[in-house]
Amino acid sequence: MGKQPTILVVEDDLKVRALLRNVLEDDGFAVQEAANGAEVLEHVKNRAPCLITLDIHLGQDNGLDLAREIRKVSTVPIVMVTGKDDVIDRVVGLEIGADDYITKPFHVREVIARIRAVLRRHQFAEADAQTRAPADTAVPESAAYFFDGIIAVPDRMQVKDRNGADCALTSGDFNLLKIFLERPKRVLSRDQLMDLTGGVEWSPLDRTIDNQVARLRKKIERNPSDPQLIKTVRGVGYTFACDVDCKPTQETLHKSA
Repeated sequence: MGKQPTILVVEDDLKVRALLRNVLEDDGFAVQEAANGAEVLEHVKNRAPCLITLDIHLGQDNGLDLAREIRKVSTVPIVMVTGKDDVIDRVVGLEIGADDYITKPFHVREVIARIRAVLRRHQFAEADAQTRAPADTAVPESAAYFFDGIIAVPDRMQVKDRNGADCALTSGDFNLLKIFLERPKRVLSRDQLMDLTGGVEWSPLDRTIDNQVARLRKKIERNPSDPQLIKTVRGVGYTFACDVDCKPTQETLHKSA
């Protein structure tokens, strides 16, 4: 059996802290506890938790300030715990590096689901970065992707079709396409795609990714009813089956601009 992921619960309310400990331990996690900023930084530096749940309101300490301090020394995933109406706090928390948030009052199963989703995203991102590191170093900062007569330029969020016309992709379409272009001929599960596109809530019955793929196919496939670029891998997810060439942007779009 593999090592239990360790969750650091940062909460100054003893009852809430005990509740989270019990729920997390029942679900197979190891749990550390902290009630203030000094304890948190000691855990992060010396005990290396796999994830932190961080209450924004910690008595004398400010959870947002603490998140900033954590980010100076660690990339450990952070799930902020906020009040129901703390919209600004949630936005600021995400902007300074938190990976997700939970609002009080919360359902314990939501806590587990969000923690597992963040851990999954973090682990997949790390593995993906290691896999792609050699190729990434060779790709210039400003690059154009060429595939099946189509040109995509991430820096410009621009995709030109086979006739040089704009494909009119939404930001969501482009985000999904970029994920495929960076991982050609790799099978990506719906779970991985949801994580990479920044999805938070997902279940096996969720059709969000399928709908996004269908929309993207309509814009880039020669025949969307018989897709040859984004192929379905039955029971798993999708793969971008086309060869992809990445070159410096330079003047590649000038003639089609």
